[in-house]
Amino acid sequence: MSDYLLKSIIDDGQFRAYAVDATNLVKEAQTRHDTWSAASAALGRSLIGTLLLASSVLKNDEKLTVRINGGGPVGGIVVDGNANGTVKGYIQNAHISLPLNKNHKIDVGKAVGRDGFLSVTKDFGLKEPYTGQVPLASGEIGDDFTYYLAQSEQIPSAVGVSVFVENDNSVGVAGGFLIQVMPGASDEAIDKLETRLKKMPIVSELLMAGQSPEDILNLIFGKEHVKILDKMPVAFKCDCTKDRFAKALSSINPTELTQLIEEDHQAETVCRFCGKKYLFSEEELKKIQAQSK
Repeated sequence: MSDYLLKSIIDDGQFRAYAVDATNLVKEAQTRHDTWSAASAALGRSLIGTLLLASSVLKNDEKLTVRINGGGPVGGIVVDGNANGTVKGYIQNAHISLPLNKNHKIDVGKAVGRDGFLSVTKDFGLKEPYTGQVPLASGEIGDDFTYYLAQSEQIPSAVGVSVFVENDNSVGVAGGFLIQVMPGASDEAIDKLETRLKKMPIVSELLMAGQSPEDILNLIFGKEHVKILDKMPVAFKCDCTKDRFAKALSSINPTELTQLIEEDHQAETVCRFCGKKYLFSEEELKKIQAQSK
């Protein structure tokens, strides 16, 4: 089944809720970057968190970039997202596996580290993008997006992101939810929500049991209270092109470009987001050189 994200309002208007099945999206990222278990979980959770955040705060052609670096072995994580349900991202060190934590789960917090930050740069099409940054709450990703929303966006929220990785490093299931507390929500409703979330299985367990994003929202709030506003497909999608890399080559040091032409007679560029390679022949490099003068 294709991945999709649901946007909903809880019928009394006290909460806005999002739920997503991003299994194929995270599988695509794992395949493209050849990530091992801990890196797969860290990158997958980051992709899902960015997808949920972008869907909740962006509109039209707006986009954002999430950067996470906690000083852990996976290194930095960078994810781009937009309002249309597509994300792309990469992780600095893809080949990281760690012993399971005390709960017999992948130790994402240790893989990411806790001594660092989560930053979100929003591009609204204005002269200067806006960046908000918070220290990492736990390195578990979901907690960190929750903390970002509370501190930088002033939106009390709950974010759950989950990736199940098979023994062969492939992704079994992946998904998540985002719940935003709306102005005027009662203490009683918030307390009830917190109690339900504490008792709820993690999203990957629900997806493995055949539950859908609709089922996840119904489990949290009760079917009679959930009003679906939108259902949108989501995907890992990179917008890189050979022309874009040609422009990047035209901006490098002229001496380096000459060296590529005279010594290597070609150049190969690789997109960090998707791993796609673009080969430039000697003739193409000479054309780029001539146009950049």
